[in-house]
Amino acid sequence: MILSASLTCLIASIFTLLGVAKILALGPMPELAAHAGFTTAAYRVIGGLELASAVGVALGPVVPLSGGLAGAGLLMLLVGAATTHVRKGDGLLKLVPAVVCAALVAWYLALLTGL
Repeated sequence: MILSASLTCLIASIFTLLGVAKILALGPMPELAAHAGFTTAAYRVIGGLELASAVGVALGPVVPLSGGLAGAGLLMLLVGAATTHVRKGDGLLKLVPAVVCAALVAWYLALLTGL
C-alpha cells in the first residue's frame, strides 16, 4: 500500500512538473522541442497530455480505470520520447530518463492491476 501510494505520488509529481514546464515553455523547453523536431505549440500539447495523465494517475487508486488509461497513455508518450531520442542520435544520457519513467509507469500499472 505504501509502495503503491509512493509510486503514484512520484509519477504524478514528475509529469505534473514536466507538463507544466512544457505548457508554459519554461527554461530549455523551446530548445528541447526544436531539437526533437516539434514546434513549441506541439510541445505544449504533449505537456497537456502529460498533465492530464498525471491527474489520471493520481486518481488511479480511487478510479482504477482512470489510472489505467492514464498510465497507458504515459507509456505511449514515453515510447515516443525514447524513439525520438534514438532517431535524433542522442546519447544514452538523454534516453535514460524516458526509459526509467516508462519502467516506473509500468510498475505503477502492474500494482494498479494487481499483477
